[in-house]
Amino acid sequence: MHPELKAHPEYFQKEIVQLADNVYQAFGFAASNVYMIVGDDGVIIVDTTETTTAAANVLAEFRKITDLPVKTIILTHSHRDHVSGAAVFAEGASPDILASARPSGDSLIEEGAHPRPTKAQQMRTKRQFGIGLSYPDEIVGIGVGPGDRPLKGMGAGIMEPTRKIGEEGEKITLCGIELELVMAPGETPDHMVVWYPEKKVLISGDNFYRSFPNLYAIRGTEYRDFDTWADTMDLLMGFGPEVLGPGHTKAVFGADRIKEFLSDYRDGIRHIVNETRKGMDASQTIDELAHSVKLPPELAEKPHLREYYGRVEYAVRAYFVGTMGWFDGNPTSLSPLSPKEEGERFIRLAGGADAVRTEVAKARSDGDFQWALQLNDRLIHAGEDAPAARSAKAEILREHAVSQINCPTRHYYIQSAKELELDA
Repeated sequence: MHPELKAHPEYFQKEIVQLADNVYQAFGFAASNVYMIVGDDGVIIVDTTETTTAAANVLAEFRKITDLPVKTIILTHSHRDHVSGAAVFAEGASPDILASARPSGDSLIEEGAHPRPTKAQQMRTKRQFGIGLSYPDEIVGIGVGPGDRPLKGMGAGIMEPTRKIGEEGEKITLCGIELELVMAPGETPDHMVVWYPEKKVLISGDNFYRSFPNLYAIRGTEYRDFDTWADTMDLLMGFGPEVLGPGHTKAVFGADRIKEFLSDYRDGIRHIVNETRKGMDASQTIDELAHSVKLPPELAEKPHLREYYGRVEYAVRAYFVGTMGWFDGNPTSLSPLSPKEEGERFIRLAGGADAVRTEVAKARSDGDFQWALQLNDRLIHAGEDAPAARSAKAEILREHAVSQINCPTRHYYIQSAKELELDA
């Protein structure tokens, strides 16, 4: 695997981190973090993880700190890895559950949404997160969370919000604690951050984490507004936080360090937007831009902008499609041949299927795995000994996965290889 990923198990070791005298972060227990704020007569929980098992593990650790009842649960946004342990933290009682009134932007889970390709997204979600892969050989982390997290009770503890917070946000007093709930769209339109002004602690949801942001998730998402996400970084800096609690990865301490991290995040997103937009205006195609737009070196090497979770190439493609649609401006792209017909014609041009197989083998031996995959897919599409070609594809995917720094890409390759092997 990529050498940087080998450090992830150590980075994501479980721990309860004290952010202030009464604020705690449960880190490394699940894909996402849980926060506890201890008040006068009860506690406030912010986000609840993806499974009831992980939530129970976190609650057991929190109970070593205080036995005060959970009075309120605040959800920063509606993604499943943040809302699925609420029933565990409720402990059989009926705490207030506060969430944004905004739509999530994820139509597959939005109440009352039109039917969407749910099975397709479920399949792709399994591949992206490496669900079912072995630890630590195949999965060491998900990019922004541990790879050995418990999966029992996935989505089982979701509870409906008792109150939705409106567009203007709210200043609220809970258990003697004054908090501000502020709309801060980023990864999703319904993102809401929790600002604790007395302690200068900001819980930011998934607007920031230690990775280049996941501006497009390969599991399948609607367009995430890049410009809005960048603007939100300015909003977060405006609070002047001295402690930043991300939805994933470790908390950040120190006003100057937080400002640096958030500025880098903002500048990274805006750089991708600006360079992609300029290329589009210069009539470059989506494929050309995906290969040419990069972060500048001074940003690309920052630990909090490494492509562990989000990937620049995917962001470029998403911005292009999200702002202009699928057509890349090249008239040749308007009505391409079917994969089968293109594969058959390509193989004839290459001199037959054996010639293509020879080139596949050469590309593999040269470590040119992307070219090997593209050549091999033509054999599959054309029906040229498809079982053998699918078997070869599984092997190439595993080989290609080794060098990937982006965890979703690595997982997608390995999980897809396993599916091909099962079908053999």
